[in-house]
This record gives sequence, C-alpha cells and structure tokens, in this order.
Amino acid sequence: MTYIDTVFCYNFCGDKMKVKLFDFEDESDLEKAINGFIDDDMEIVDIKYSVSSCVFSEEQIFCFSAMIIYY
Repeated sequence: MTYIDTVFCYNFCGDKMKVKLFDFEDESDLEKAINGFIDDDMEIVDIKYSVSSCVFSEEQIFCFSAMIIYY
C-alpha cells in the first residue's frame, strides 16, 4: 500500500506551509520517496517518522510512514 498526499497549513505569521505524507510497507521505498521529494530550494521545517507493525495470520506487517513539513 502506498499513500502520498499534500496538505496546506499556515504558521503563526500566516506563511503558507505544506505537508507531504508518505506511507510504505518497506523502509527502502520510504527512503527513496523522501530523497526523491526533497529539493534544495525547499525549506524543511520538520520531518516526523513512524513505524508500526501488526501480525496477520503468520505474517508480520510493517508500516513505515513520514510527514515532511516544509515551505
């Protein structure tokens, strides 16, 4: 499952910030997507990273996600 989305929000000064969400089942896919997205011209405010896992039948499923807040 892959989920990528962009959301707009504003900081205290009213500047328009953007939020990019990434969600992958493999950490290398997440790494490639983030490295492909980051640009030298953007100002990154913060990156939030999360890992979750669950067991389905006899298989362990991982979810690697990140949220990048930037201008």
